Amino acid sequence: MEDMVNEAVTQNGAAGSRIDKGGGKGLIITLGVLAGLLAASIAGYVGLCAYADQSPQIWKNTYVLGQDIGGLTPQEAASRVEAALPHMSVGLYLYDEAQGVPAQRGDPDAEIPFQDLNLNIDVPALVDLADKTAKQGSFLSAGWRYLTAAAVYYGDSSSLEMDPAAAEALAEETAAALSEEVQHTSYEMEDDQILVTIPKDGRTVDARELAENLEHGRWDADLGIDVPYQVEPADSLTAQEIHDAVAGEVKNAGYDPATNTITPEQVGAEFDVASAQKKLDAADPGEVVAIPAVIEEPAVTADDLRSVLFRDVLGEATTHVSGTAPRINNVRLAAAAFNGTIMNTGDVFSYNESLGRRTEAKGYGPASAYIQGETVDVIGGGICQGSSTLYLACLLANLEITERYAHRYVLTYITKGMDATVSWGGPDYKFTNNTDYPIKLVAFLSKNNDLTVQILGTKTDDITVKMTYQQLSTTPYETVYEDDPTLPAGTETVKTTPYTGYRVKSYRNLYDGNGNLISSTFEASSDYKARNQVILRGPAASTGGPIIDLPVNPAENTEDVPADIPPVTPPPTVDPGGSQVIDPAPLDPAGPESSGQAGQNDQVFIILPSE
Repeated sequence: MEDMVNEAVTQNGAAGSRIDKGGGKGLIITLGVLAGLLAASIAGYVGLCAYADQSPQIWKNTYVLGQDIGGLTPQEAASRVEAALPHMSVGLYLYDEAQGVPAQRGDPDAEIPFQDLNLNIDVPALVDLADKTAKQGSFLSAGWRYLTAAAVYYGDSSSLEMDPAAAEALAEETAAALSEEVQHTSYEMEDDQILVTIPKDGRTVDARELAENLEHGRWDADLGIDVPYQVEPADSLTAQEIHDAVAGEVKNAGYDPATNTITPEQVGAEFDVASAQKKLDAADPGEVVAIPAVIEEPAVTADDLRSVLFRDVLGEATTHVSGTAPRINNVRLAAAAFNGTIMNTGDVFSYNESLGRRTEAKGYGPASAYIQGETVDVIGGGICQGSSTLYLACLLANLEITERYAHRYVLTYITKGMDATVSWGGPDYKFTNNTDYPIKLVAFLSKNNDLTVQILGTKTDDITVKMTYQQLSTTPYETVYEDDPTLPAGTETVKTTPYTGYRVKSYRNLYDGNGNLISSTFEASSDYKARNQVILRGPAASTGGPIIDLPVNPAENTEDVPADIPPVTPPPTVDPGGSQVIDPAPLDPAGPESSGQAGQNDQVFIILPSE
């Protein structure tokens, strides 16, 4: 049994030996085949390397000036490139410098023909350089490089000649064309719509960088150059912001004295904000969108105003200033305070605000004025002559009087009803520029102490104004005697100057260019009080002789204080102050009265000591 087993093992072992010997021969055969194939492959690859290295054709994926010359001989390639030169151009592709070069290009934003570049190109040299560069490398890598050839292009400065000055000029011209000014949101009124320009960002192209790229031929295989630009963001306005700007009060063009410039007009417009915003959102940058609107145009534009600003004298009045030197100086200071004042349409002038508080620090001195009907010296006495002269000039200019009060007593330097009293903390004189143009106040005192006030503006019609008054009543003064034991016996002296009282109505009369009366309207009522003459007398003379009355000496142009006025004297036909005075008979005694408006003065105003 043991022998059988050993035999089996021997047989098995022998069999195994036979099998191993057979498999070794197969492996050798296989290896031999592989070795033969490898040798053939090596030989083939070496042959490919030799072919690629010595190939008379240019390798595939080789480009010169954008032309594919792969598979061509150098001569064929040069011919193809030269034939295409007249039609070649450099494409410029803009991109936002802040965002970087985009992954894909669209159509070029601009093209520069080669002919414009005035290039001198050695095409054969470019082709030869491209061919050699594609084949450059070791012999054994030539086959692999030939099979996997990447794109190779040539067109740089090595074979290009370009005039740097010409490149720079062309780059500046092109950069300017590609750059765009920023367009902020803007709008303008037109008939029944608002034209809104949608904002568009600006961009700036660097001409110097573009010139360098052109000069050195720095374009890619497709003859393209990526051109960066810088962005200038545009200011944007919403429909609501535009509405807030245009829906305000309509204003005429005016004048800014601080800058000596004309201020633009303001148009009024109203439109649907929600509907307008939808249109703005749907529009493209730079597009003009029409928004339906109700538009109110001003009467005067900046262009209208430039040639007519302060062109005409609308009204002028002159009064003579007399009295003490401090009084004359007070009038001069008051005139200087409002001289040069400019008022745009709708502006209201206040005499008290213009002058401010009258103080010695400002140069005002003591002059006659009234306190509770008595004549006393106060700081600033006499300035009412400025307000009265200004009032008359405003009447003759046909301006709107906003606030005016008559004096307590009638004045001698101006016609009845044409005066305007003022007091710091008390009555004021105000008027409004109701014209469509700016006006300017001019006031000056002549060498002979005539105060002239002019209203400069723009006259648009031939209407003239004449002021008249109707005397309704006269209140004579009485003479009152008071005993004064300090006076010598039998003598008298005047303590209080008398004034006759008057009630008058003033009228504003408008005449056309032919002198025809257009209208006669009630202006204001003036109630001038009477003041009794008070005479002081000493004890009766022992001789019993007659008492001789001293003459009444009128005050010398004190504020509110006229010279003695006879109780009944027919007024002159024409007043030297510039206003016409007529007999009350031609006017309707039942003419319109002022009903609580400024100008009807039935109350007594006390001038404060500051005056």
